[in-house]
Amino acid sequence: MPRPKSDEKRNAILQAATRVIVMQGLSAPTMVIAKEAGVANGSLFTYFETKTDLFNQLFLELKMELATGSMNLPVDAEVREQFFDLWKKWMNWAISNPEKRRALAQLSVSDEITPVTRAAGHKMMAHVADLLDRSRAHGPMQKVSMGFLVALMNSVAEATMDFMTQDPAKAKKHSKEGFDAFWRMLS
Repeated sequence: MPRPKSDEKRNAILQAATRVIVMQGLSAPTMVIAKEAGVANGSLFTYFETKTDLFNQLFLELKMELATGSMNLPVDAEVREQFFDLWKKWMNWAISNPEKRRALAQLSVSDEITPVTRAAGHKMMAHVADLLDRSRAHGPMQKVSMGFLVALMNSVAEATMDFMTQDPAKAKKHSKEGFDAFWRMLS
């Protein structure tokens, strides 16, 4: 009878994969990930059928963490205030989790992430898409495709996170300026 899977080992593998992706990229061997997790290489495949499966599960875990952290927006607030609350939570997550941010960035552009996984990730972030739609309803971006708008938002966000990381004493200032720049473009 097979031994039950351990959430602790699964989480250790995901955390190790995050660190290894940041250090060595997506081409790092699973053996390195397993060693970093403190498990046998074969054990890794008990939890994830393939390296691609591991990467897809990690992508979803990181998206879920990001999505969960950006929920609970102030319901009675104006759209701008809701979006700024979302922005601050996103920036704080990224600054508090630099390895996860970098791993997610690599996974996001990887061909290893399947269309099904990408769709699941988009679904987790549906509240962000809804807020974007409401924010741009009467502005210059109202007819721009959602994909292009999300790419613009991500670009401004990444630049903001970089400045916050490089100049932590002014992190709040950079966060506000990044948001203000994006808001002017959006609305």
